[in-house]
Amino acid sequence: MEKEIFVKWKIRETETPRILGLLPALVEKSRKERGNLSYNIYQSAEDTNVLILHERYVDAHAADEHKTHVHYQEVVVAQIIPCLEEREVFILNKLY
Repeated sequence: MEKEIFVKWKIRETETPRILGLLPALVEKSRKERGNLSYNIYQSAEDTNVLILHERYVDAHAADEHKTHVHYQEVVVAQIIPCLEEREVFILNKLY
């Protein structure tokens, strides 16, 4: 069953420009992962420090495997998460 993940990041304002610079490589590498159907990042039109990630995977295994990749660990875990004021993760099963 497909897994859809929505993540909300609220970045500390002073870190937003640096974090935005990390995203192109993160997106490119994530899209090349086996089992990834799509990986998109959106920026709020109302608050430029808020990003929404929309990730799609063929199944739960592919979604879990994403977190083990070097690019995820080096960029998201090591550089982005420490700069967040808020992080919400929604893991969804696609029904239709």
